[in-house]
Amino acid sequence: MGSSNINPFKDQPSSFAKKFLPYTLLALLPVALLHLYLYPFFLSPTDQLSSNNRVIIPSPPLSQEERKKIDVRTSCDYRNGKWVPTKLGPLYNGTTCGTIKQGQNCMIFGRPDKDYLYWKWTPKECKLPRFDPRTFLKLLKNKHIAFVGDSLARNQLESLLCLVATASNPNLIYTDGEDNKFRKWNFPSHNITVSIYWSPFLVRGIEKTLEKNFNTLYLDSVDERWASDMDHIDILVLSVGHWYLHPAVYYYGDSVLGCHYCQNYTEIGFYDVFGKALNTTFQTVIERRSGSDPWPGSESEFGGSGISVVLTTFSPAHFEGEWDKFGACPKIKPYDESEKKLDGMDFDMRKVELEQVKFAKLKAEKFGNMRFEALDVTKLALLRPDGHPGPYMNPFPFANGIADRVPNDCVHWCLPGAIDTWNEILLDVMKRWKNKGS
Repeated sequence: MGSSNINPFKDQPSSFAKKFLPYTLLALLPVALLHLYLYPFFLSPTDQLSSNNRVIIPSPPLSQEERKKIDVRTSCDYRNGKWVPTKLGPLYNGTTCGTIKQGQNCMIFGRPDKDYLYWKWTPKECKLPRFDPRTFLKLLKNKHIAFVGDSLARNQLESLLCLVATASNPNLIYTDGEDNKFRKWNFPSHNITVSIYWSPFLVRGIEKTLEKNFNTLYLDSVDERWASDMDHIDILVLSVGHWYLHPAVYYYGDSVLGCHYCQNYTEIGFYDVFGKALNTTFQTVIERRSGSDPWPGSESEFGGSGISVVLTTFSPAHFEGEWDKFGACPKIKPYDESEKKLDGMDFDMRKVELEQVKFAKLKAEKFGNMRFEALDVTKLALLRPDGHPGPYMNPFPFANGIADRVPNDCVHWCLPGAIDTWNEILLDVMKRWKNKGS
């Protein structure tokens, strides 16, 4: 008798196996063929590229729906959101940054309330990260970013310098002009150049004087004080608008188009003029940079010798009375969205800017080496009546009581303060450029 613990399936097939094994093999054959047919799709990208005996199958083109998903990830509607309280204070203060213009250093000049420093702009459909100076330094390595425009361009520039200086100190390498209107810094740690060009119209203009109380603008030619350096600029941040509200005579070529708020010429307002000036500016950028090398994509963060143009939209003022009277901009907290609507001149100035950026994008599409972008801050700026220096444009204005004349700045922004958000958005836009390019 054999051993009772011998496994019958080890030494000989059972009758069940003999009967059904052929049918099992036949059933598995279609599965094996299907696996061989689909096999390449299961390879990792590394396997597909490194295998010498496999066919490399290219990725199928993206569907329209997939493209929409990518666009969502690489764009953000920053304009729709609200200001929410935050416990995180600013990255810098009035003593840790040496580039703040005195009239905007509200801490040093004695502003007693501090709540204006503890608000965060929160878009409804995306996240706006806190400014990371190290990310800025990495993205802008070996680049030149230039701010061009009026005193609000300077306001935004000085905010950026203060934010980045928390990680790397800039060296002032050039200064010229009254009130330091033309300056240039270098961050030696990453060879980044940051500059400011005073150009309150972007186009060629003669500013008003005490003797001639109106500006003279030549709408068909750009201001060469900044444009002559265009070949050396990688990112151009433009900010103008408030000087267009002043009296002015407008020329196009040798002809006078008209004027705004002046005598002896036809009144034509300033909205169309503002649009013409932006059009001339953008067209000049396209003409002068369209011949430069296109972006090679992977060779740099923003590519070759291309240029990115960012227009910071109109920043509303918040005067509630005469500029030299007590309480001209007295608010100490942001508006809720339901309290303040974007309308009137603020709405119209922004509309002109967005239209001109759109036109410039369409014109530049065929060249592939330039970007035009609107940094749309008008609405979020409108909701911050508490963010201006107000009477603290001068040091300790109430040290001796309230005087009859109390000058107020309800146009520019305290540093640190709300305008730091402009640069949070700018940095996030640049990060999205990189992600989209990748």
